[in-house]
Amino acid sequence: MTDGVASVLESGLQAGVELPSSCRNGTCRECMCRLISGNVRYRIDWPGLSADEKAVGWFLPCVAIARSDLQIEQPLAQAR
Repeated sequence: MTDGVASVLESGLQAGVELPSSCRNGTCRECMCRLISGNVRYRIDWPGLSADEKAVGWFLPCVAIARSDLQIEQPLAQAR
C-alpha cells in the first residue's frame, strides 16, 4: 500500500483470493484481469496497458484502486 489505500491485488489477498502477480508495480502484466463491472483508478499515470486493452476492459490490479464494487475475470485466480 503505497498511498494508504489497498490495491485491487492487495484487497483480493486480504479477502483470500490470490491473483497471479510478480512485479506489483504495473510493468510485468502478470496480474492483468478483465474488468466486467465497476470502476478503478490507477496509482500511476500510465499503467502498462495499451489504449485498446483498456478500452475492452483489461486492467492491472497491482496498481489499480477500486472506486466501486468490482466484478473481474481472471481464470488463474485461486481461493486461499
